[in-house]
Amino acid sequence: MIDGYPWLERYVIELAGRGASPHTIAAYRSDLSQWLAVDPDLAAWDGKRLRHYVMERSAGPNTARTVARKVAAIRSFYRFLERAGEIDLNPTRRMVSPRFRRGLPRVLTIDEASTLIESAMKASGPLGLRNWALLEVLYGGGLRASEAVSLSLGDVDWPTRFLKVRGKGKKERWVPFGTKAERALASYLDAGRPALAGPGESAVFVNHRGGRLNVRSVGRIVKSVLAASAIGRDISPHWLRHSFATHLLMNGADLRIVQDLLGHESLHTTQIYTHISQDHLTRVYQRTHPRA
Repeated sequence: MIDGYPWLERYVIELAGRGASPHTIAAYRSDLSQWLAVDPDLAAWDGKRLRHYVMERSAGPNTARTVARKVAAIRSFYRFLERAGEIDLNPTRRMVSPRFRRGLPRVLTIDEASTLIESAMKASGPLGLRNWALLEVLYGGGLRASEAVSLSLGDVDWPTRFLKVRGKGKKERWVPFGTKAERALASYLDAGRPALAGPGESAVFVNHRGGRLNVRSVGRIVKSVLAASAIGRDISPHWLRHSFATHLLMNGADLRIVQDLLGHESLHTTQIYTHISQDHLTRVYQRTHPRA
């Protein structure tokens, strides 16, 4: 018997070491724990039984996207076992993930993005300065919330106005930030952060206790700024990243440049934003052209 549970914990440690996000780690741990609860003996699972397990999940209340993630988790786990020399044959090699239609990213209009940031600018005090700078960086640089909270003081290159960003898999990229983000960051670092940061803390964005801000707190900050604005929609921090990419393409940016700015490995991932910008062009055309 090959007990899967001890290997699961080792796999989770490796995932964290590879720079997987806390969300991915939690989701994969949950998916694999559910699977191993059926039978923790890895030697008892062959391709046929795994396919049957996936079919059962597909027939239940899970969405195709959720089932695809569960398949991805099991595949990744078996590749880890192969690298560890624990198995000779990988039973997931012929597993097929269910197809699902990827939904279009939800984005703010340019006016809504401006309204949101202007709402943050109106707040006073160290936390208000922090929130303003955070939103400028999220929207102005297209950063994920996890990337923003990972920024340290040494990652800000003021002469060139670039940020050194650590993305998925700890891959680094350089992202420019504009004059408005520069103003917000400078104001926060001069008059806000010194009143918040604890001794020796290197994080750019810190919480009220003086430590590094976390991803969940970024979500709460966006919600609080949203509540003070006139925007009648419920948004998440990732909307700002989607809006960053969409607004660049709407204004003529090259798709490959946007790919590099977002840190996407595949151009296919970035192409989803072209559908949104095309929809925008269609609406403008229909509204303005006399023959539309």
